[in-house]
Amino acid sequence: MKSAKAPPPPNDRFPDGFLWGAATSAYQVEGSPLADGAGPSIWHRFVAPRRVLVHNGDTGDVACDHYRRFESDVALMKRIGLTAYRFSVSWSRVAARPASAP
Repeated sequence: MKSAKAPPPPNDRFPDGFLWGAATSAYQVEGSPLADGAGPSIWHRFVAPRRVLVHNGDTGDVACDHYRRFESDVALMKRIGLTAYRFSVSWSRVAARPASAP
């Protein structure tokens, strides 16, 4: 029986050009679900009437309040050396229109 060749030692360096970053998901981080004319998202509609199904009755209405704190959040990401940021925005916010819009 032939013995298996040992795997190479782990590379303790990341490749040149590797991007360190962060990612967020709208409902979990955004907060302020109805601010500035946004309509309720599917998550908002699901969780709000069913508070008994979530831990301590919490919802994403406040979350991390990234909606209002994004500038300081991005500054913090820069300060800790992140070079990439992927975020998602609730479609209900993208589709929001001012009350006076047709």
